[in-house]
Formats: sequence, C-alpha cells, structure tokens
Amino acid sequence: MDAGNQTGVLEFLLLGLSEDPELQPLLFGLFLSMYLVSVLGNLSTIVPKMLVNIQTASKAITYAGCITQIYFYFTFGYLDHFLLTVMAYDRFVAICHPLHYMIMMNSHLCGLLALVSWSLSVLVALLYSLMVLRLSFCTHMEIPHFFCELTEVLKSSCSDALSNYIAMFTVIGLLAIPPLTGILFSYSKILSSILKMSSTEGRYKAFSTCASHLVVISLFYGTGLGVYLSSAFSPSSSKGAVASVMYTVVIPMLNPFIYSLRNRDMKGP
Repeated sequence: MDAGNQTGVLEFLLLGLSEDPELQPLLFGLFLSMYLVSVLGNLSTIVPKMLVNIQTASKAITYAGCITQIYFYFTFGYLDHFLLTVMAYDRFVAICHPLHYMIMMNSHLCGLLALVSWSLSVLVALLYSLMVLRLSFCTHMEIPHFFCELTEVLKSSCSDALSNYIAMFTVIGLLAIPPLTGILFSYSKILSSILKMSSTEGRYKAFSTCASHLVVISLFYGTGLGVYLSSAFSPSSSKGAVASVMYTVVIPMLNPFIYSLRNRDMKGP
C-alpha cells in the first residue's frame, strides 16, 4: 500500500442489512419496537444509530462515533460475560451450599465481584479502542455491517492490524474462556447436587432457581458462537451482519422477559 494514499479519516459508511428502499420502513419499525422493549432494562449503544441510519437513509457514522461504539459495545459485552459467571457462582453456592450461602455470598464479596467485573470490562474495551486509534484508513471506508464491528473495522484498515488480532485473541484466551469454564463447572456441580436429591419437589425448586439464568447463558453464548461460525465459514460479511442481530438486538430484548418470569415465580404463592 502506497503511503501517499493514506489520509486522516473523518467517517465510515455502514452498509446496513439491506439497501432495498422498500424494506427500510419495515426494518425501522421492527428495530424500533425491539429497542423500546430492550431500553427498559438495557443500555443500548448500537440500535439508536442504526434507527437513525434506516430512517434518514444516511449510512455515515463519524470516526469518533465508531470508536465510541466499539468501546461501549465491548464494555457491556464483557460485563454481561462476567456477570453471568458471577450469577453461576451464586446459583452454585445457593444449591450446593445453602447453609453457608449468607456467609459465602456476603455483601463485601458481591461488591468486590461487581467492581472487578466493571473494571475488567472497561479496561478491555479501552484496550480495543486505543489499538484501533493507531490504525490508518485509506479510501476503503465501507463497513459491511450495521454497526462498527471490530473485525470489520480492522479489515477496512490499510495498516498492519496483526497486533490488534493478537491482542484480541489473547484477551479472549485470558478473560473469556476461564469464566465460561467456571460456568460449566458450576452447573456440573449443580446438576450433580440436584440428581442426588430424593424429593421431586426439591429437585424442581432447585432447578427453577437457575432456569432463567440457564436460558440467558444458552442464548448469549449460543448466538455468539453462531455468529463466529457464520463469519468463519461464510465469505459473505452481510450474512454475518444478519446473524449479529441476534446477540446485539434480540437477546437484550428477551433478557428482561426471561428474568421477569423467574421474578414472578419467586413472588408467587
């Protein structure tokens, strides 16, 4: 790449999900309804800009806006990841060590776990954002996605992004895989404890305490894995964008309903 072609970039073009003008009102109505539901219990960093782009037919997002989107996307994404792990540990203690629950899950530990989760999420997102800032962008500024997805942004760069990929996979290896392993370990112990219970009612009550959490875990990691496999085996970035709708829009919309089902069950007679 000729160094003379490099220039400071002010904005990118988000190609979105479809360029068909007849689909724009339908897409806008669909995602607006999803956003109105999810915003009641989730802070969204992607859907507002997506709605503006669909409604105004403008596909542009500023360079600063793109970096901001990357930062908050990974902040809340990793925060969900860590909090799901903390909740799995909470269910493990409640079912496997019920008599020691108040001692093991005291307010000091809960506050510390929340602080660590927030701190790690913010630091990881800051690392990803700062490493994007060091990249140069040339004439190819189109992102075949509906938001500034990190890998697509890296592909659009005319700089060597190898260090970005190394940092990304290193963080995944250090901060994504161990918590997921902890979740699987917790639920293996929970399942073992439930199977040892002699009372059917006791088994049902124990399982019901973690049913909503299991559903969220399945959706969160299942859709994430699906998007990864879709992008890995399909050369089409647009298909990966469609698959990403599941974990960026649909899952946040469903989470309040899933958890409210459990809350209603706990408050019922």
